[in-house]
Formats: sequence, C-alpha cells, structure tokens
Amino acid sequence: MDSKTKRAAVLVEQMFQEMELWYPVYRLREAGFQVTLVGPEAGQTYQSKLGYPAKSDRAARDVSADDFDLLIIPGGYAPDHMRRWEPMIRLVSTMAEQGKVVAAICHGPWVLCSTQALKGRKATCFFSIKDDVINAGGKYVDAEVVRDGNIITSRKPDDLPAFMHSILQAVKEAKPETAAAR
Repeated sequence: MDSKTKRAAVLVEQMFQEMELWYPVYRLREAGFQVTLVGPEAGQTYQSKLGYPAKSDRAARDVSADDFDLLIIPGGYAPDHMRRWEPMIRLVSTMAEQGKVVAAICHGPWVLCSTQALKGRKATCFFSIKDDVINAGGKYVDAEVVRDGNIITSRKPDDLPAFMHSILQAVKEAKPETAAAR
C-alpha cells in the first residue's frame, strides 16, 4: 500500500477528546495520508472538552464515502453531537457498508450505534456506553483494541498506540467489500 494515495476522514464536533482527535490526525499525516477533518459545517471551529480548537475542512453533507479510504470517530462527548447530524451518520454508515475501514475510540462507537455497523460484530468502547454497543447488536469485548473486519474500536486514550497500529494495518490490508459479502 502506498499510504500517500490514501485519504482519511476524521470526524469533529464540539466536546471532542483532544488526544483521540489529534493523535490519529498526526499519525496519519506522518504516514503520508491526506487527512480531512469533517464536521457538521465546513470551516467551523469546534472546541474540545478542554477548549482546544479544531477547524473542520469539509461539511459532512459535502463529502461522500467515495472521497475516503478510512474514517475515524474520536471520543469525548462529540459523538453524542455527531449522531444528531444525518449527513454524518450517512457517511459512517455508507463507509462501513462499503467495507472501508471505520474506527471509533472511547465514546466514538456511539456513532456506530446509530448505524447497522455493529450488528453481530465484536467491539469495545468506554465502559459507560457498553450497554449501547450491546443494544446496537454488538458483541462487547473489554480489550484495548478490537478489530472485526473493517470495524476497529478502542476504549480510551491509553489505547491510542494499539488503535492506530490496528488502523494502519487494516488500511494496508483493505479490500472494500459490501455488507452483503461478509
């Protein structure tokens, strides 16, 4: 895989967890990915839980799954806000259905709970949303990172190294598939 040709979307909304957004952004850029911050609005500045800003490059309504090879959903309280925007849910859902790598950390799986992506799949998350993952059809596993096909999940900032290692490996191996082919 020539990662220089790979395109990644990292979702952003207010109250994101700083490390869970910026660590993946910088690691992906380091690996040669073109990284786009996708929020509800283009050019909007969103504040993290501690007030650290991140400015979106594109609005979710203006992008499609075809624009990206990978999508990352950071945690914090941002996922609760992300899942209120139909274009964000549609982007996540379509990428998962196409077999593209979709990764979520901490509270990020909340967005996956608003799609069909977790049905019958192993996943992990921050412990407080474990019931949401289970109720969305996921098979909860308490591990630093869980990869089930194209879906990758982790629990908390301490898991970021394993999370990113798994993401980079999955993108390297990726062959987009449809949900029906699974």
